[in-house]
Amino acid sequence: MEVIEAGFAAVSEGEAEAVMLIAAEGLDAEICSATRGVIKDIDVAIDCEVDSVNIIVPVSDLHIEQKLGKTREEVLGMMEKAVTHAKDHGLIAELSTEDGSRTDMLYLKQVIDRALEVGVDRVSPCDTVGILTPEKAYSWFAELRKEFPDAVFSVHCHDDFGLAVANSIAALSANVDQVHGTINGIGERAGNAALEEIAVALKVLYNVDIKVRTELLYETSQLVSRLIQMPVQSNKAIVGKNAFAHESGIHTHAILRNPLTYEAIDPELVGATRSIVSGKHAGSAGLNSSLDDMGFTPSKDEFREILKQVKERGDRGEHVTDADLLGIARDVMGVEMETPLKLDEFIVTTGNRITPTSSVKLKLNGDSFMEAATGNGPVDAALNAVNKAIAPEARAVLDTYHVEAITGGSDAVVNVEIRLRRGDRLVTSKGVNEDIVMASIEAYLKGMNVLLVKEDRPERKWTVKK
Repeated sequence: MEVIEAGFAAVSEGEAEAVMLIAAEGLDAEICSATRGVIKDIDVAIDCEVDSVNIIVPVSDLHIEQKLGKTREEVLGMMEKAVTHAKDHGLIAELSTEDGSRTDMLYLKQVIDRALEVGVDRVSPCDTVGILTPEKAYSWFAELRKEFPDAVFSVHCHDDFGLAVANSIAALSANVDQVHGTINGIGERAGNAALEEIAVALKVLYNVDIKVRTELLYETSQLVSRLIQMPVQSNKAIVGKNAFAHESGIHTHAILRNPLTYEAIDPELVGATRSIVSGKHAGSAGLNSSLDDMGFTPSKDEFREILKQVKERGDRGEHVTDADLLGIARDVMGVEMETPLKLDEFIVTTGNRITPTSSVKLKLNGDSFMEAATGNGPVDAALNAVNKAIAPEARAVLDTYHVEAITGGSDAVVNVEIRLRRGDRLVTSKGVNEDIVMASIEAYLKGMNVLLVKEDRPERKWTVKK
């Protein structure tokens, strides 16, 4: 059964509203609200019309004494009242034994036994501070399963030691029924077990038939990252932007022949795209492939010079984007090229009492287009306007956006690096300017021009400058 823990309804009015809206969507999943072992928390969840509650009750002596200031018996009574109240109101009740992995096993079993007696539907013994290892997780849950063979168990692991996914899978191997996970592994401190990593590992490594639509994992990861403003680690498994990016010459040479040489899974499985990166580790095969994709056929001497410049930039610590490579190749080969997409002008209006608004005028292959758009800030408004001015069939999705100051002070020069995606194509570009809006537009237009050059490649004829 798929369960969505939509939030902690009792935290705030906004949280309660969000939980209520999700519960009202009619999704093909059980909608749950987290609660403490407190009646008023459960009542708020009931008002939100959820299907279930995840009742969190501290059970380790450390939490009972230091956090709650109670005794073991008082906690048992609190838990029993909470579960009974939830069941009396027609809710599915899950008990999360907080800090369960640091709890005396005899007392933990007593808590679980009492919860089952009063009708709890599921029990989640929690590894709240991530101290389990895969071996301990297996033996711990195996002991609980042996003691309570008919109970429905969930596993809830935190990633303080980077073992949350491994511990979760070990628990499943010990016949745990359900696993808790979060997109991108978000959560308190170092986070929770990453849902996307668990899902793909179960599907690919353990041949488990799961209902997760893995082809939407990358897109969902990016959406969550943008909404909560928490960047995804570039080298994160499954959904990191480098998960299917290849730079090393010995890798790209083999990848171009057979992707299985350095990819355990097809990026399409998770909705991602493979990319060849230009940099200090670039090899001839990968660079040749990237140049050919843009329509360049350099001579041997020209190719050596392009490769040299790419590696020199990499040695200086620069990230060589696709737009940079296009520029290097153009200059080395003396190619005269007309940039398809150009900025004529843009205006951005922003302030503390108005919605950021931008208007832009672009030229695409000589034709002028003007559009206006709003956004969450001046950069967002400007990029929305640029994208709106581009024909729908030619638009790209802003996959990643990163900005950093090159110099200090309020007049700092900023470097904006972006990655654009359209279909199975990915391009990287950057813009540098004192104005962050201008740097962002510059990066966006450079990336779009690389995409347009790639798509026009069969028809495009480069001419050498005279």
